[in-house]
Amino acid sequence: MSAPTVFPLLPGATLGVLGGGQLGRMFVHAAQAMGYFTAVLDPDAHSPAGQVSHHHIRASYDDAAGLAELARLSDAITTEFENVPAAALATLAALRPVAPAASAVAIAQDRAQEKAHFVRCGVPCAPYAVIETAAQRAAVSADLLPGILKTARMGYDGKGQVRVNTTAELAAGWASVGAVPCVLEKMLPLALECSVIVARGRDGSMVNLPVQRNLHHGGILAMTEVYKSNMPPALMQQAVAAAKSIANGLDYVGVLCVEFFVLQDGSLVVNEIAPRPHNSGHYSQNACDISQFELQVRTLAGLALVQPRQHSAAVMLNLLGDLWFGHGQGNAAQTPPWDAVLALPGAHLHLYGKQDAKRGRKMGHLNITAATPEAARATALQAAKQLGLPAF
Repeated sequence: MSAPTVFPLLPGATLGVLGGGQLGRMFVHAAQAMGYFTAVLDPDAHSPAGQVSHHHIRASYDDAAGLAELARLSDAITTEFENVPAAALATLAALRPVAPAASAVAIAQDRAQEKAHFVRCGVPCAPYAVIETAAQRAAVSADLLPGILKTARMGYDGKGQVRVNTTAELAAGWASVGAVPCVLEKMLPLALECSVIVARGRDGSMVNLPVQRNLHHGGILAMTEVYKSNMPPALMQQAVAAAKSIANGLDYVGVLCVEFFVLQDGSLVVNEIAPRPHNSGHYSQNACDISQFELQVRTLAGLALVQPRQHSAAVMLNLLGDLWFGHGQGNAAQTPPWDAVLALPGAHLHLYGKQDAKRGRKMGHLNITAATPEAARATALQAAKQLGLPAF
């Protein structure tokens, strides 16, 4: 048995990450900037994080030999996406410190467990019903309709979701997703969407990034804007307190994103959690003195958590593969006009190193920073126009 890990892990140690996507890539960049070595486990030979890590273990997430090698190379291990097998995290945790814990990730992977956790923490969420059997589906209260039927597992970026208005549509919708366990959420009158990213250490200390105001298109985050007056102060305080309550309830260690809905009556309800850095926190790379990825490094290594400070108003635009195909119907990808975009003041381009652009695929993001919210928004609108993105 290996010797127990002594925290904090100082630069020169090796930090491992399960998953080689863009979030892993940005974690690796942050860790390396701070002087850490990195190891990535991902089956894709061209994974974004694997391309830039000191070590890339090409293996599936449940491969025993691959997991053992990741544990051998690493002093502590994290994950970069929520659908990694929780069992793999549990296997690694028997060998090395792992954050977040498998138990927390397992709750985030199951909408029914996630909703139950919100209730335990006293954080309001939309009225809902768990549907696992035909009898439960038939017994659903009409008060929950119209609603959104969501598969309990493996749903993200709008996948595994069906809008239903009647009991007949509910029956058809449940059949269309294969009659798998689902959660039916009552549709509520939304005013806007927002999110909070918190970082919690092993000692229970916690810091947060500012509240992020978000806009989604087709279930995928399109734009985030962050500045002091983007929401009423009392509402922002409520969102931060709720996010911290959820993290504490999980005994969470790591970076956690909590997504909220603000209703038209001004009330706040929690939507879902992501046990990792999140698209809506990407602006922190250029608008804050500590990014969400440095926070992930700090929580994993057991370093002190310092409250991040936002020094610039910011807008983040998500860059999907559709941009490479413009407005035409052709199949040939063309490079977007990055030169024109980068000529704008305060434009910071982050591309993920993915070899092939595909419609709907996350290829990168653009952070716009400025001295004022008005300037950041105006420049972001210019960038959106140059890229063919819809105005906001």
